[in-house]
Amino acid sequence: MDSTDLPVSAPAAAKLVKRNFLEALKSNDFGKLKAILIQRQIDVDTVFEVEDQNMVLASYKQGYWLPSYKLKSSWATGLHLSVLFGHVECLLVLLDHNATINCRPNGKTPLHVACEMANLDCVKILCDHGAKLNSYSLSGHTALHFCTTPSSILCAKQLVWRGANVNMKTNNQDEETPLHTAAHFGLSELVAFYVEHGAVVDSVNAHMETPLAIATYWALRFKEQEYSPEHHLVCRMLLDYHAEVNARDDDFKSPLHKAAWNCDHVLMHMMLEAGAEANLMDINGCAAIQYVLKVTSVRPAAQPEICYQLLLNHGAARIYPPQFHKVIQACHSCPKAIEVVVNAYEHIKWNVKWKRAIPDDDLERYWDFYHSLFTVCSNSPRTLMHLSRCAIRRTLHNRCHRVIPLLSLPLSLKKYLLLEPEGIIY
Repeated sequence: MDSTDLPVSAPAAAKLVKRNFLEALKSNDFGKLKAILIQRQIDVDTVFEVEDQNMVLASYKQGYWLPSYKLKSSWATGLHLSVLFGHVECLLVLLDHNATINCRPNGKTPLHVACEMANLDCVKILCDHGAKLNSYSLSGHTALHFCTTPSSILCAKQLVWRGANVNMKTNNQDEETPLHTAAHFGLSELVAFYVEHGAVVDSVNAHMETPLAIATYWALRFKEQEYSPEHHLVCRMLLDYHAEVNARDDDFKSPLHKAAWNCDHVLMHMMLEAGAEANLMDINGCAAIQYVLKVTSVRPAAQPEICYQLLLNHGAARIYPPQFHKVIQACHSCPKAIEVVVNAYEHIKWNVKWKRAIPDDDLERYWDFYHSLFTVCSNSPRTLMHLSRCAIRRTLHNRCHRVIPLLSLPLSLKKYLLLEPEGIIY
């Protein structure tokens, strides 16, 4: 008897049907898919285990430990796979056969997947068939929270137009609104859309951070050490929407602290012009100028001299003189920054810690500057011109940035009063 004539066992037949069903989904063979469902050979909500390296289909609770193999594959129904592959025809066939639209076998509903894949057609179809707009994934995110790319902006708009809650917070330890998410990813168009549709500009997450604080922090792409114009635009927009510039998180950090931590002079200028208080202290007693000092050496794309200049011209308290060697330790390869800070004092005397803080190669490379620094910061007083500058700045205090440009003085003198570095100290 030929082996091909042997009867196929029920488990083997079911396995074959399941494989055919999956192949039809992957190839968008909706005719074959429809035939299988009409013959009722398989449940329309059958769950498959499929490769999911990027975790598009899976969602887990924060703090859960998972074995490594779990992160390489996921469970998914035909609806999830149709959305993943962008196969609209298969999606419609499954929905016509009453597939469960809000199921989440591995933590996400098909609508969550559609938003993460930025598939507008699938989003529209799922919404038309009754998908829950505000349902949470297992990780506590709504569909709006999965709209994190420029290509998913239209998906987010579609959800809001259909009634998605624009102020709904994540159901997890972060408690972020969609506006926080849009700010995090620098989506200015989406930020404007959310605010126009009722998003609370100063909503706070579980850490008391506003969207402005989030956008400010993420404006530095840490891996590339580059600043993001998209995040700068988001911050400008939020400030124009009257976001509170001095809002404090649970560590008492303001957006200015976060901009200073990034050495982001563009945002620091933006915040200060919007009324940020230069001397606010965080929970550790640090003001923004201390943050610039802490990170100058690890921000290669930064221009720390501008950061110091901005803060000092807006009334920031100067570095405590006995700690000035820390300025040199942080800025030894950026003499302009040292020059700006030194010129904020009427006089400051160098000590041995200053020289120890300068590597030999930098001392040689910037010899003219350092020679002028140690000459000026000796026992002799500073020039009358410098002392006059200090007297004017002391009188104007935190109005230097505003008043000095209005004075009837040559531009070179205005720059001098505003601590513009010249490359040498005299």
